[in-house]
Amino acid sequence: MFANSFCKKTKAFLWLVALWLTTSFAQAQPIWQSRLPTDLRVVGSGEMTWFGFSIYQARLWSKQYPFNPSQPYALELTYARNISKSEFVEASMDEMSRISGVSAKSSQMQQWQGWMEKAFIDVKPGDQLIGVHWPGVGCAFYSQSQLLSEIKDPEFAKNFFAIWLDPQSKDRRLREQLLGKRTSM
Repeated sequence: MFANSFCKKTKAFLWLVALWLTTSFAQAQPIWQSRLPTDLRVVGSGEMTWFGFSIYQARLWSKQYPFNPSQPYALELTYARNISKSEFVEASMDEMSRISGVSAKSSQMQQWQGWMEKAFIDVKPGDQLIGVHWPGVGCAFYSQSQLLSEIKDPEFAKNFFAIWLDPQSKDRRLREQLLGKRTSM
């Protein structure tokens, strides 16, 4: 009787440990990574600075190296300072307009601005925003713990990620680092 009871308790304990381990490992993978190929790796990383002050650390995740923008990828930004949603939207609009040549006052850009206002959040040091790009489909934006927004517009996604990845990117050093062509300094 004692052996049977001990065996049942041991099995129950081992089952709970296995469940805990499974749950712990499942939570270890960020939610945004579950939406991309399992063999993602960091292609490159770098720091965005402004007048010597750190703004964020950036990492480009992709399945392929050299980077192939026609395959799904993610851009992870870890912030070093407070940035409001409105600052993020305004800076994104300016850069998307500058790179694409489309007026910020166009109806298309105004629609994109509305989408970004719904997708972005205020950030503080240590917060992350992750953009996942599915070429030809659109993109999604995540915080560390949740999906913030999905935008099923391939043109928006292409223009948004061009802020960092286009040859006309304002911070060409960061672009080269993200693409793995230059190491961080």
